[in-house]
This record gives sequence, C-alpha cells and structure tokens, in this order.
Amino acid sequence: MGEPVSVVQNSSAIHGRVRFETNRSLTGMGHERYTAGETIYGDRPPDVVAKLLLDSGKVDSVHVYQQTITVELAAGADANGLQEIVESLFTHYKPGVPIPDPETFTG
Repeated sequence: MGEPVSVVQNSSAIHGRVRFETNRSLTGMGHERYTAGETIYGDRPPDVVAKLLLDSGKVDSVHVYQQTITVELAAGADANGLQEIVESLFTHYKPGVPIPDPETFTG
C-alpha cells in the first residue's frame, strides 16, 4: 500500500478535459462520476481520488473507469498539480505522516 501509482497525463480533444491513466484499476468494471459540490460519502479508491481532485478547486467533475480518470477542469483552471494528487493516492509513508501500527489493523 505504500507504492506510488504510476500516472500518465493525456490531453483531450475537448478543451478543459484531461485524462490520467494509472497502472492499477480503481473501479473494476464500474463507472463512477463525481461533481463539485456533491458530498462523497465513500472511501473506496475512486471516492478518495475524486475528493482530492475536487478539493483542489481546479476541477468541476471527475469520472473514473478502471484505470482512467477523466477530469473536467473548472473555468480558467489548469491541470498543474493534478497528476501529483493521483500519484500520491496510495503513498501513505510521506514525511510528517505517522506510520500505522500493524497491531491496530483490522481486516
């Protein structure tokens, strides 16, 4: 779970849309859609990445299907920094973040 996600950022023919291709599936076979201002209750990988991207203030909506994350940028926003958000999705061992105690894990 501490491994970084490999991400390739691709532009789209549609202005204001950016795609991120990851090296792991985030949804299985399901499509997940999220929009700014909507409450995201889950904590599955597509929920978490959508929350992080929407919280950036640069994103109006997020669509996740398998390993592809499609982002609609907010008006006037650019994609700078969004790839790093996706790349850090599974990196739990960051400076300043305490390492979880294995004895407290449930599962």
